[in-house]
Amino acid sequence: MENPTAEISQVIHLLTQSTPSIQRATLERYFTPNASFTHPFCRTGSFNGSRWLIWCIYRWYKIMSPRIELTVDSVAYDPITLTLYVSLHQLFRVWFVPFVSAPVSLTTVLRLVPTSSEPPYDKTTYRIQSQNDLYQVNEFVKFASLFGVLSAFLLIWQFVATGLCVVGATLGVPVSWVEENVVGGNRERSIKDAAVG
Repeated sequence: MENPTAEISQVIHLLTQSTPSIQRATLERYFTPNASFTHPFCRTGSFNGSRWLIWCIYRWYKIMSPRIELTVDSVAYDPITLTLYVSLHQLFRVWFVPFVSAPVSLTTVLRLVPTSSEPPYDKTTYRIQSQNDLYQVNEFVKFASLFGVLSAFLLIWQFVATGLCVVGATLGVPVSWVEENVVGGNRERSIKDAAVG
């Protein structure tokens, strides 16, 4: 990629919505041979030839859900760390469970490396060294939850956990008062220094 921010959306669509041969050609063009892939359900590690495992993951993804509806919502690029942050959402339907679909959102973090292997050789191009798919727990549970049972349980648990945080914050008011009035938050004084005077 010469312009990662402008090109990444097309790369993602080629990986998720094209034929096996185009998928493989896309991986070979845009990923390094030792690229790694991390997802809540699988990972490859990085070694010479690991790109083939990534292709197998994308193939299985397309076999399970032949018609992926996917939209790239935003792309941010950090040129100092050569990192792309891609926010997207997709509608994932498994073909053998026709009435169930999983609308999920995720952020994909792509680490890039510069390369000048494509003519003209004076231009810097970038390839993907690693892909890390980040899902909120409630998003990746949608993949495994038939008819939303796990999603409903998780939603209830998240509200219960928030309630427990409220109880803990209320019971911890004395600790907060000491931190605010005696210790001074994260400033340079420790509790030991505050006790000494």
